[in-house]
Amino acid sequence: MGICTIVYMKKALITGITGQDGSYLAELLLGKGYEVHGVIRRSSTFNTSRIDHLYQDPHINGVKLFLHYGDLADSVQMVKLLYELQPDEIYNLGAQSHVRVSFDVPEYTGDVVGVGVVRILEAIREAKLVKKVRYYQASSSEMFGKVQEVPQTENTPFWPRSPYGCAKMYAHWLTVNYRESYNMFACSGILFNHESPRRGETFVTRKITRAATRIKLGLQDKLYLGNLDAKRDWGYAKEYVEMMWLMLQQDQPDDYVIATNETHSVKDFVRETFSQLDLDWEKYVEYDDRYERPSEVDLLIGDPKKAKKQLGWEPKVKFKELVAIMVAADLKLADREARIKSVLL
Repeated sequence: MGICTIVYMKKALITGITGQDGSYLAELLLGKGYEVHGVIRRSSTFNTSRIDHLYQDPHINGVKLFLHYGDLADSVQMVKLLYELQPDEIYNLGAQSHVRVSFDVPEYTGDVVGVGVVRILEAIREAKLVKKVRYYQASSSEMFGKVQEVPQTENTPFWPRSPYGCAKMYAHWLTVNYRESYNMFACSGILFNHESPRRGETFVTRKITRAATRIKLGLQDKLYLGNLDAKRDWGYAKEYVEMMWLMLQQDQPDDYVIATNETHSVKDFVRETFSQLDLDWEKYVEYDDRYERPSEVDLLIGDPKKAKKQLGWEPKVKFKELVAIMVAADLKLADREARIKSVLL
């Protein structure tokens, strides 16, 4: 008589599943055999384009992906959802994540990015999941702001320079507090800038690659940008979500800097993008002070040494390859746009 083996399928809940990071993380977890649940906000239009392909992905057998309406501003719904789902892992990637916009909507940013974390952590306690669930908090290099040392590590003091950075700092320390107060398995990944073809078009890197490819095909004349001298540590988002998962598989919870340990200016990103398209960037890029922040973060560069030592993780895709990946994807979009335009004309 054969022995029946029951394979336990882990269950993960992702806030912000329709965003860049959420979509890559959902792909990763589904590929590992997880049952994945995502929280999406109710709106009059669908915003699931980054994850729609997962339902037809031939590399993922029996896709177990479920979406639920919810909001980080609604604590009652979060408690009900955790009671119902009883997840093993929670990844909080939901946010108002645009730094410049946070100056325009500081109260909303603080509510969702900061207080939203209180609602999730309290929901974990209310649903009696403290001993079961593992929680990942998406922290940000923007917490370092006016940097106190170069490069930045897990021990570098924070000095945020935007409402977004301040809210992320509150959420980060709150996660530490719940870990220490309630023995909760709660981690924070301090992610430096991470980009991909799925990056929103209002973020500077995607704005650059999208505009440059459209200029190449005659669909656009100029690109307007703010501060070209700001320096950032840019990595590949698809790689960074692997680190999120790794953090929750450890014996003990901890916080980690996720970065490439390289820094490049916005001007470097512009120059590399236009160079890959055989264009002289100076002919097409113009300054517009509307894109300046009231207070700027001049330099970010992270040291991922701890992640490499304890988790065996280090980034493979570096600056030029990242730009190439984004340019190739946006060139396809621009080409499709040009073809449609030619048919309509």
